[in-house]
Amino acid sequence: MSRKNTMIPFNAPHPTGQETRYIAEAIRIGKLSGNGEFTKRCQGFFEARYGFSKCLLTASCTDALEMCAMLAGIAPGDEVIVPSYTFVSTALAFVRQGAKIVFADSRADHPNIDAGTIEALITPRTKAIVPMHYAGAACDMGEIMRIAEKRGLLVIEDAAQALDSLYVGREDEEPRALGGIGHMSAFSFHDTKNITCGEGGMIAINDGRFAARAETVWEKGTNRADFLRGKVSKYGWVDCGSSFLPSEITAAFLLAQLERLDDIQAKRLQIYSAYLEGLSPMAERGAFAMSALPSYATNNAHMFYIVCNSLEERGGLIERLKERGIGSAFHYQSLHKSEFYRGKHDGRELANCDRFSDCLVRLPMFYDLTIEDVGRVCREVGGYYGN
Repeated sequence: MSRKNTMIPFNAPHPTGQETRYIAEAIRIGKLSGNGEFTKRCQGFFEARYGFSKCLLTASCTDALEMCAMLAGIAPGDEVIVPSYTFVSTALAFVRQGAKIVFADSRADHPNIDAGTIEALITPRTKAIVPMHYAGAACDMGEIMRIAEKRGLLVIEDAAQALDSLYVGREDEEPRALGGIGHMSAFSFHDTKNITCGEGGMIAINDGRFAARAETVWEKGTNRADFLRGKVSKYGWVDCGSSFLPSEITAAFLLAQLERLDDIQAKRLQIYSAYLEGLSPMAERGAFAMSALPSYATNNAHMFYIVCNSLEERGGLIERLKERGIGSAFHYQSLHKSEFYRGKHDGRELANCDRFSDCLVRLPMFYDLTIEDVGRVCREVGGYYGN
């Protein structure tokens, strides 16, 4: 349906039609507290489709990252290398364990962490590297894993935006699903993601050293999983953990989305292509910049963004779109300049990160956006730039 004279929101969730049926089935089964049939079916979907060794649904991606930090044994005095251009949870999960965050800059041509800067940030206290795949485009995982192996570090992928996206590698590397390359990874199924259940996440364990303990941490620090398998006669408190499980209602909603993954992705890619066709001529004339997808990455159409030439220019564009009934949004603020962490940062300038913080603007991107809607957005962007 065209929105010629109506508001185009920045984001709108897309119910597939099966969600209420699956939720009703979960209610009929009578187990709503988590780790039931729908949770297991969702976890099995990811393990089968992407080859992840072990998956556990969580109530949020933040929860999944906190599990990663606990399983990695992050402790006070440890250092963790994190991109500054990311959501606060990427860093916060490790701060909660007492780590010092060492912020890395973005690439000049993409908000992802600049892998070429990582090795200079490593000290004897470094414990882990946490790349975040911005907009679903892969970080340079070949180089990051090479550095990690050489220096004996863990790699924890923040794959919040990276569902169904690949690191295709170079000539001597095999394509790998993002989230399945590092030792552990975290996914998000928040309202703004390609696949959603409102609030939800998942941890993927790719290193067998962490698999058994992951279930204990997931189950509030108890050995309940072993009890349910008949390995122990009763279960109790055996480790640190928390209540990370989502309810079966959440998992039922998520399964309905996962069953339509291919359709959802195909439609989002059509929308992305329409944006690319409509805006590329303006970018080529220098009106603004668009990110070049790295040669080793695939596109999962999580978002479409442009990079303005200044903070003032971006503010003017967002205001113009708002006046004309189109939702748009800037994105992350540089974490190294945040009120919470700026006093702890070592003072290094992270110029690329700051540029994206000041100049990047996200355009509407959701399943029910029409090609006519995209055309309207492109025309309004063009009008702002005099095209």
